[in-house]
Amino acid sequence: QISTGDILRESVKNQTTMGIEAKRYMDAGDLVPDSVVIGIIKDRIREADCRNGFLLDGFPRTVEQAEALDTLLKNEGRSIDKAINLQVPDAELLKRLLSRAEIEGRADDNEVTIKNRLDNYNEKTLPLLDFYATRKKLS
Repeated sequence: QISTGDILRESVKNQTTMGIEAKRYMDAGDLVPDSVVIGIIKDRIREADCRNGFLLDGFPRTVEQAEALDTLLKNEGRSIDKAINLQVPDAELLKRLLSRAEIEGRADDNEVTIKNRLDNYNEKTLPLLDFYATRKKLS
């Protein structure tokens, strides 16, 4: 499993160049720019443990990222097998994430930031459902 969120948080923790850039967006609940996230994925899926397949968690988040992923995989003779959509009501997500904030102490798990993330999801990520449905990849 490749979690872009985990990779980004580790980069922030280690104060890498990518982490410093990503932190501004993450703290506000905004999406990290495509150029940063696509670069992360490109490097990660080329590692040995991904040769026989992988599960992406938190990527792609936009149609542009999905198109970039398709191109990247096509250039390597690979393709996406399935896209999985997990549906949870916004109110339940808010409740769970606020609870997680108490347990894990994540700075980006506050009500304002969570609502911004949900707005971003509805605006930028929901179109992925059509993207993958038209390609017969959505489960």
